[in-house]
Amino acid sequence: MSQLATRPAAPTPPPSPAPSAGRRRRSPGVGRRALALYALLAVLALIYIFPFLIQVSSSFKTEPEAAQNPLGLIPQNWTTAAYTQLFAASDFPTWAKNSFIVTLFVTAGRVFFNSLAGYALARIPFRGRGLVFALLVAVMAVPGVVLLIPKFLVINQLGIYDSYAGMVLPLLADAAGVFIMKNFFESIPVSVEEQARIDGAGTFRTFWSVVLPMARPAVMTIVILSFQGSWNELNHFIVSTQDPALTTLTKGVAQLSSGQLSQGTQYPLKLAAAALMTVPVAIVFFVFQKKIMNASAGAVKE
Repeated sequence: MSQLATRPAAPTPPPSPAPSAGRRRRSPGVGRRALALYALLAVLALIYIFPFLIQVSSSFKTEPEAAQNPLGLIPQNWTTAAYTQLFAASDFPTWAKNSFIVTLFVTAGRVFFNSLAGYALARIPFRGRGLVFALLVAVMAVPGVVLLIPKFLVINQLGIYDSYAGMVLPLLADAAGVFIMKNFFESIPVSVEEQARIDGAGTFRTFWSVVLPMARPAVMTIVILSFQGSWNELNHFIVSTQDPALTTLTKGVAQLSSGQLSQGTQYPLKLAAAALMTVPVAIVFFVFQKKIMNASAGAVKE
């Protein structure tokens, strides 16, 4: 009994520490900073998208209203006269057809040739590979305007001036696309290609069937950049053709903006053409943007 009486009581667990006052004080501050950041981003987004909203709104205005109230977002008299005139009384359908033809061929060509060149620089050892890559980076630093006269001379000497070939062939590869593909191919483990070679695959088969499918995020990036770049290209088409039947949307809309095809301001007509030009690029971006994510999908850890 004495032993039971003298047994020490079990120690009581220490009380859990109360949440610090500093932590409670930081929460409202963090919330206010996040709210201020979101408000700033919303303002910047509104500033960025405001010209596009003005463009779409003015395309549905009458010409006098567009001249008197160019910044109004809601037209007083809604009308589709600008779009009707654009399709019925201008060469806009021809311009759109030419742009689609050139853009599709250029996009497909850039995906193929940029991938081939990027894989060669990343994986195939050859003498002068470092020099070729240095020249590639140097080409990226040259302004495109500087190359307009050499482009015209080459196209004219090859006899492809005023043709789809002259509009497409010089755009089939670009230094930035090769640079992107090279860097992505270098991130793919070499063991994947070694396994394919053990199975008897050659260099092109390894590239086409094994490596290129793993580079889908980079390929989607090239698709978006190539489509946007060739769709919005203007300088090259100025020096490669002068036939009205080969006019692209960029040249046609530029002529509309300069007043060569119309009299007066013609704000609704010009802005309607510009608004329609942005639709294909926006569709391509929203379709392919999700496939750019997960850049490491399918990679194998060594």
